[in-house]
Amino acid sequence: MTMLMKSGITNLTAILGKKKPKIYPQNYYLLQFDGCSKGNPGMAAAGAVLYKNDIEIWSGSKFLGYNETNNYAEYMGLIMGLSKAIEFDISELIVEGDSMLIIKQMNGENQVRSSNIIELHKLAMQLKLKFSNIIFTHIYRENNKKADDLCNEAIDKIVKFDNIV
Repeated sequence: MTMLMKSGITNLTAILGKKKPKIYPQNYYLLQFDGCSKGNPGMAAAGAVLYKNDIEIWSGSKFLGYNETNNYAEYMGLIMGLSKAIEFDISELIVEGDSMLIIKQMNGENQVRSSNIIELHKLAMQLKLKFSNIIFTHIYRENNKKADDLCNEAIDKIVKFDNIV
């Protein structure tokens, strides 16, 4: 590799950082999902956002309980978002999440070993079959801010309520 090629790649990485340029079809639906657990296991919540051509069309979050793992919460965010996309009668979907493990499991690259998420994985795979075209791709946390915020807000509401009572 020439020095010029090396510096070009380095400069491109410096410009883009961790962000990958998004190249999507003209009309597309995008699901971003997330899950969080404060303590792992601990207080957990899930969040998901659906977009059509970069415009938010739905978002939701759910508090999951006081003793759930992060992977459980991630799968719940994914299932919540896939279910909503099916309700909207979306047949082609791009799915983005910041959990490399969940993305690889959904793409068949990693096995599911944890007993508490085997059933959730099976459900997510069943939902996946309802789409004519679906792509799962990993994104970095900073590119998943809305779904992450929804998770944290769901937990914050419970914490505030618990402090009042």
